[in-house]
Amino acid sequence: MHTKSEQSQSWISELEFGNEVEVCSEPVLSMGTESTISVNDCCTSREASVQCSILPASGGFRVAQFVDHDTAIQYYTGFDDYSHFRFFLSVLGPAAYSLSYQCSELSIPDQLFMTLMKLRQAKDDSELAILFHLSTRTVARILKVWVNFMFFQLKELNLWPTNTTVQQHMPLSFGQMFPHTRVILDATEFAVEKPSHVAVQSSTFSSYKNKNTIKTMIGCTPRGAVSFISESYGGSTTDRQIIERSPLCTQPGYFTSGNSIMADRGIMVQDLFASKNVAVNTPHMLKGKSQLEPEQVVQDRRVAAKRIHIERVIGLAKTFKILERKMSCKKISEAHKIILFVL
Repeated sequence: MHTKSEQSQSWISELEFGNEVEVCSEPVLSMGTESTISVNDCCTSREASVQCSILPASGGFRVAQFVDHDTAIQYYTGFDDYSHFRFFLSVLGPAAYSLSYQCSELSIPDQLFMTLMKLRQAKDDSELAILFHLSTRTVARILKVWVNFMFFQLKELNLWPTNTTVQQHMPLSFGQMFPHTRVILDATEFAVEKPSHVAVQSSTFSSYKNKNTIKTMIGCTPRGAVSFISESYGGSTTDRQIIERSPLCTQPGYFTSGNSIMADRGIMVQDLFASKNVAVNTPHMLKGKSQLEPEQVVQDRRVAAKRIHIERVIGLAKTFKILERKMSCKKISEAHKIILFVL
């Protein structure tokens, strides 16, 4: 048995942090004088130390903290590592250092880093303000300026490859079945909050998704590289209407005679490209038949197997959580800018 004095010399507090157990050996009583140390004090001290290790004491989040932390860079921005992040900043050019809004409290690389965190992880402006030691208003202004800047810089890139380039990088199995394919098209929709204006409600409501959405037509090469991104429209817009208004139909030079387009069953635009001698490969429709012919079933399966490339591209875009959440009505006008970047 332990005496009272022995019991007063030590106490054990098991504080579980994951699998760790901390043993505290501070005296409860000392020479008849009550000590001010308590279990709550120990917990508070431990919590403070943990919090300090997460949030720097001054300066807030900075991209330089993750120079050697590839996992963090990939989590927050989508880039493979810090060098990839710096390369993207260099691609944006020297104009990044001469933007209309200048924030002296945050460097240009850190402003880009914060913007990418917003797009990749859909963090609230308030959370970003806490992490970067800024006001919420300043965060909102930085994000708006950078989203617009990246859009106007990136839209100058010519995504559409030449016919020779597509043929040179055509996968062997794809080329054996669909050798003349120039692009694989599919539409994707992203949810938005229900607008208060009745007309906007009607234009953004998607009968397919049964909610308000923004719709964009995406195209990729047989190799899987993004080669076309349309403007964004309300969810009520049909796939045909989007293609009719796109450069694929309105501008020359996108296709050469003999090219073909691969698309989903609902994209019925064969007549729009017939005059250009461009075929449109889509799964067959029953059109009153009870079942398809055996050769049609085989052809549809082949088309479906190759259309998986565009599905993967769209799936990768949706790893940016800004597209997973319902987009605010205030950001609907910027939807096409965000979609261009994430793709």
